[in-house]
Formats: sequence, structure tokens, C-alpha cells
Amino acid sequence: MTTDRAPGLPFMKMHGLGNDFVVLDARTGPVALSENQIVAIGDRHRGIGFDQLTVIEDRGNRLHLTFYNQDGSTAAACGNATRCVARHVMDEIGVDALTLTTERGTLQAQRAGDLISVNMGQPQLAWDEVPLAREMDTLELPIDGAPTATGMGNPHCTFFVDNAESIDLATRGAEIEHHPLYPERTNVQFAHLVGPDHLRMRVWERGVGVTLASGSSSCATAVAAARRGLTGRKVRIDLDGGTLWIDWRDDGVWMTGDTCHVASGTFTADFLNAHA
Repeated sequence: MTTDRAPGLPFMKMHGLGNDFVVLDARTGPVALSENQIVAIGDRHRGIGFDQLTVIEDRGNRLHLTFYNQDGSTAAACGNATRCVARHVMDEIGVDALTLTTERGTLQAQRAGDLISVNMGQPQLAWDEVPLAREMDTLELPIDGAPTATGMGNPHCTFFVDNAESIDLATRGAEIEHHPLYPERTNVQFAHLVGPDHLRMRVWERGVGVTLASGSSSCATAVAAARRGLTGRKVRIDLDGGTLWIDWRDDGVWMTGDTCHVASGTFTADFLNAHA
């Protein structure tokens, strides 16, 4: 990466329900960060801080999004970041619907009043799609608490509990993220039923830790709840940072919620060079 060009590397800070992102637009200049630079940017004291970093690229006639976690690892899917970028681009070009690509696949986004919806695609329900380490029923895993495994472009492990508020999320999340049944690690959710088609959920994200919200985790939790007969296929999910609405339709899992473009700025060449 060339880090000595003035005036530095522009960025945007966005969030969906407190699930926060640094967004880099490679349409305006090349972006090629080292793992050290990504980790440094994600430092909430010495950098800007983020749950995920997102890079926007032109790929033919589509915009492509690449996602990185705080620890520098990649993620194939990030629903809230996709919604944030979709709103930004739709505002920029004056449209109400947009097609994006990610490692997860081609995703459709659209306005839903003041909110933004994105179709996160069909869930991956087979053991080798999640993926898990060996063949088994993904509805109830042989882990204490009998969680459900779901792939949404990244792996998920969803526990249904009496009270998600009472879970020691930092301890349990870290343990389950590295469970041997998940060779690529996993996102971890704890959820309880509030009422008909209404869930309360808290999340530990792979490569990040406790986050205020997670779009793909919300999709996975909604799918798991419907598969287990706890809810229908259209649910409200209350997270630590706010509410998402999930609708598992024939064409995929649609997620709807608020987004916010907080600020725009520039990483200095000095900062980037120090962590090259």
C-alpha cells in the first residue's frame, strides 16, 4: 500500500444499531491494508475503532464489499455493514434499490421507508456448509445447551436460553467461538423468546468479541428459532444496540433496520506508515 501520498487515506465511520464500521472506498483510490494496519485502525484508543472494516470496490458493473474483523481476519458476510454501505451508495446515486456482491454472494438492498433492507441469501443448514467439523444434525449440536448451527456466509452457533441478559457473554462467547466443532471458529448468540415472533438476543462475534448488534447473527438466530418451532419466519429481534426485523422468505433472509453515517475523515500517512 502507498501510504506516503497526501493527504492520506479517506475513511467513513458508520454504524447499524451500534455495530460499527470503518468504511474505505476503493473507487476513489487504491486500498491495500496490511493486517497490522487493520488491527491498528480497529484499536479504539490508538486508532478509530470498529467491529468490522469494509472496503468498497468496483467489480465490473457491481460494487463489491470485503469485510475484515478487529483481529485482521476476513468475514464473508456482514449484514449491518452491507446495509450502511447500501444506504450511502443509494443516497450518492439517487436510487432506492441496489445490487452488491460479497464473498457471501450477490445481495439485494432496498429502502424500507427510513430504514434499509438487505437480502442476506438463503441460510446454509447442512453441516458441511456451516461448516462443522463432522457430519451431524445442525438443529441441536452435541454441546451443552444444544445450540443450533447456521451458516449465513459465516458460521453461527445459537443458544436458546431462559434469559439472555443473565449470560456471561464474554466468557461463554469466547469459549464457544473456538469450539472444536467449528473449524473456522464461530459467531455465538444467546436468545430468549419475549413474545410471539419476538426475540431478545445478545451476540459474541468471531474475531471481535461482544458487539451491540450483528446482522448475520440476527438472521441466523431467526432461522434457528423458526426451525425449532419457537417463532414463525418473520420476527423482531431486540439487540443491545436496537431492533432488527428479520423475514425468512422464499428468496432469502431479509434484514431491515436503521443505519447511521457518523463522520468522514482521513488516516494520516504517519499513522499508516507506523503500522505498515
